[in-house]
Amino acid sequence: MMTRENRAKQFMPFDAMKGLAEVLKDREERHSRVQKHGVSEEDQASISDTLCKVEKGSKVFISYFADFHDWKAEGIVTQINRDYRFLRMSRIGSQSEEKICFDDLYDIRVIG
Repeated sequence: MMTRENRAKQFMPFDAMKGLAEVLKDREERHSRVQKHGVSEEDQASISDTLCKVEKGSKVFISYFADFHDWKAEGIVTQINRDYRFLRMSRIGSQSEEKICFDDLYDIRVIG
């Protein structure tokens, strides 16, 4: 007699093409890549003005370019380095930090 556990195993999903899901996910990611678009002089001035106001602990909303994708995020600035032109931000609800170069910013707004 077959145990309940062994009986259940025969109905588990079978991956006949092992690794196919990962390959498809990788291909989809590569096809969704975009080129970095330019920022107008007016927008650059606005970004520069806002960056002068941003301090460690500021809550910001940013849109930026990274890893061949356009991103939008809300988070807390954990470090800002004006000499090397980058900031580190911790996304709200996440423990990880992201390093974002000033040159990759499309928009930044202080929201708190």
